[in-house]
Amino acid sequence: MLGEYRITGRGAAEISASVERAVGSGELEPGQPLPPMRELSRRLGVNPNTVAAAYRTLRERGVIETAGRRGSRVRAKPATTGREFIRVEVPQGVRDVSDGNPDPALLPALGPVFAAAAARGDREPVLYGHAPVDPELARVARAELDADGVPDGPVAVTSGSLDAMERVLAAHLKPGDAVAVEDPGWGSLLDLVPALGLRTVAVGVDDQGPLPDDVRRVLASGARALVVTDRAQNPTGAAVSATRARALRSVLRDHPGTLLIEDDHGHRIVDLPLNPLAGTTHSWAFVRSAAKACGPDLRLAVLTGDPVTLDRVRGRQRLGPGWVSRITQRAVALLWADGAVDTRAAAVYGRRRDALLRALARHGVAAHGRSGMNVWIPVPDETGAVARLLHAGWAVAPGARFRVSAPPGIRITVSTLTEDDIVPLAEAVAAAVGPGTGPPRSYV
Repeated sequence: MLGEYRITGRGAAEISASVERAVGSGELEPGQPLPPMRELSRRLGVNPNTVAAAYRTLRERGVIETAGRRGSRVRAKPATTGREFIRVEVPQGVRDVSDGNPDPALLPALGPVFAAAAARGDREPVLYGHAPVDPELARVARAELDADGVPDGPVAVTSGSLDAMERVLAAHLKPGDAVAVEDPGWGSLLDLVPALGLRTVAVGVDDQGPLPDDVRRVLASGARALVVTDRAQNPTGAAVSATRARALRSVLRDHPGTLLIEDDHGHRIVDLPLNPLAGTTHSWAFVRSAAKACGPDLRLAVLTGDPVTLDRVRGRQRLGPGWVSRITQRAVALLWADGAVDTRAAAVYGRRRDALLRALARHGVAAHGRSGMNVWIPVPDETGAVARLLHAGWAVAPGARFRVSAPPGIRITVSTLTEDDIVPLAEAVAAAVGPGTGPPRSYV
């Protein structure tokens, strides 16, 4: 069963170390099954409870996973940054529409708000033991959450959306637990889940959000958590509609023990209403980032959720970074409260996105982009399409960065496109991918 490798050891620590060494050296490969516990105990001449303890340690460390009667097997190695390397090198003279960044021209000026926040810090220094969340940021954020229908709950501040998601997942799940994620979906999240020792379970997506039947299936199969992007889904631009939200809430009510995490990174760059799912399950978290509207370098997100989840997150945060800089928090509070964020962003991104979608449609190319700053184009040959577009002067993002089992595609970021870019870009895409057969029901 294990080829040439023999598991050794007399104690649980020795047995688990033997397996972990083999996984690290490649002698045991991802997906390779391990012997049943009783079989290994007979082979090693130890009590079955000793092997059970060794396997439990390996599961907790994320080395192996156990799937009921199918036994234990080596878990796929976590890819902490693997998808970041699935990108194209952009030669000089090639237009980069692959990076997923906002338009710098639509970002607010940070100098004035940071100067004001720093001046207040001089007058009222933040010291150890002070509240980790700036009261003004909490007030502004909570007022907007209330207006959007997000249930009441405590507020925490994290270093961006991914930091919030990692903390919430770690607060509730153990290695080997399954997390349902959108497919196609955010590449960083697809890397984060296995890096935490968790299993990724794909859920299909269409323009209205996650497919309810897929969510029902994976939750019934034992997925412990579900991550949903409410608006400006990356890479497809999907946004959860009111009808889809009702259907998803109905599914979640049948699985109240599910940990629900919602990502609203599209806040202030999307003009579609929010249709939150929060509060349908016992454990939930809602994350709202400042990155797309105010600038990625702010590294700040506001997190709310049920009291137990927020207590666990804040407690663990105290033992690590302690808090996110209150100067940064005050600066974001000023940006959100004083209208410094460019209110044109949602409309500008919408016009650029819709213009590209119309131009692609005229060439018979099926594409998606209901909200946000990205357009997703299903393609029959992802590698070929990326290479042909690069040759034509356009660098696009390979869909492999965002897929688990969904068909191939490419992502185009529209945030900096001009009117003069639309027609030549659409022509280049049409030549690279060929005409489609109309928009599919979903991306899977």
